[in-house]
Amino acid sequence: MTTKIITVQDPHALPEHTQQLESLYAKIRWRLLPLLMLCYMIAFLDRVNIGYAQLQMKQTLPFGDAVYGLGAGIFFIGYFLFEVPSNLMLKRSGVRKTLLRIMFCWGLVAAAMMFVSTPLQFYILRFLLGAFEAGFFPGVILYFTYWFPAPRRGQVIAIFMTAAAVAGLIAGPVSGSILKYLNGVAGYSGWQWMFVLQGLPASVLGVVAFFYLQDCPEQAKWLSQEEKRLLDDDMAQDLKSARHKSQDSLRQMFRDPRIYLLSTAYFMFLGATYMLVFWMPSLIQGWGIKDLMQVGLITAIPNIVGIVGMVLIGLHSDKHRERRWHFVGCMAIAVCGLAITTLLNGHLLLSVTALGFAYVGIKAGTPIFFALVSEYLSVAATAGGIAFISSLGNLGPALTPWLSGVINSHTGGHVSSMYLGIVMYLLAGALVLVSTGLARAPKAAVAMAES
Repeated sequence: MTTKIITVQDPHALPEHTQQLESLYAKIRWRLLPLLMLCYMIAFLDRVNIGYAQLQMKQTLPFGDAVYGLGAGIFFIGYFLFEVPSNLMLKRSGVRKTLLRIMFCWGLVAAAMMFVSTPLQFYILRFLLGAFEAGFFPGVILYFTYWFPAPRRGQVIAIFMTAAAVAGLIAGPVSGSILKYLNGVAGYSGWQWMFVLQGLPASVLGVVAFFYLQDCPEQAKWLSQEEKRLLDDDMAQDLKSARHKSQDSLRQMFRDPRIYLLSTAYFMFLGATYMLVFWMPSLIQGWGIKDLMQVGLITAIPNIVGIVGMVLIGLHSDKHRERRWHFVGCMAIAVCGLAITTLLNGHLLLSVTALGFAYVGIKAGTPIFFALVSEYLSVAATAGGIAFISSLGNLGPALTPWLSGVINSHTGGHVSSMYLGIVMYLLAGALVLVSTGLARAPKAAVAMAES
């Protein structure tokens, strides 16, 4: 069986119906994605800015590394517990009201971090931040199902997720500049200003989303009646073709051993990644960089290298239609980069170079992992399996920042905890090898055999 791939370069060379669909979905993407991506960038900043804030908070608050690690990780406990309930509320009340509620509240909670003075207050606010933010990402993914059929949804989600990569790139310079230049303004520390300036935009964007977005295509005044009819027909056809695939999906998902191996692999991968995100500013400061603005700028370098590597490795993986060894290769790159970073600790140029090398594997690992998951799980288990793996994987960052904080407290530095990340990346690669080795055949091969 031969699959014909059409590359769209000249829309006028396509049939009229296809031209209309391409134009329609391009219009929807330009209407929805810019705002939602901006919201996701703010969400990512509010999630990880504690890694930068704690560089200065240690000067005013008697919190040790273990306290910061637990506070960083407890965010993901709230995220895990409230992810499903928030999605259920979205289906009941609509996306506009849901985004207004969760974004307005998480913005206030993020800004309220400026008043933290005890560990208990710190823990409570981080938990609440995770609880409110939990509904955003899965809610947006559910929202996309109202506007895009399954064959187009993967590309839209991939574009949406690049917002996190961009946010990781700008987090360091933006946070570092606030910590340095606003420290002492109006009697507040730089870390207090950082929480306010990075938190309140979420509340504002929640209000904007309420008035700008629509709950469903039927309410979109910016779509003509003909465009709505075209969209309804295309979505109905997609639902009809996909309906039989969803039967018994949950039963098959929980009986598939690959689900649990891949969940553990993602637990290791995500846990190690967020541990590095939270502690990288402290690691760089330990290399002798005391200027907080410089710390922020240096953290951007590995992210830039990582984004370039993510694109190149992703293209290579797509070209060869191979995921398993690409992911294992990414984990090998991450392990080698972190190992060299720990061995060269104190040599700034070589350490930053090695960290950039590690970030190539780390950044490229996420999209390749989920591409692998979608190809190696059975058809019936794919939809529920991705959600299940993602939920359990988010428990990894709930544990590793605290565990690494305890290690740092006992060793008096941030190098030792990097060995924990090395081990977890090794385990992630090994678990993917084992789990994909259990696969009888990729879904595409099964479909070809059946035909």
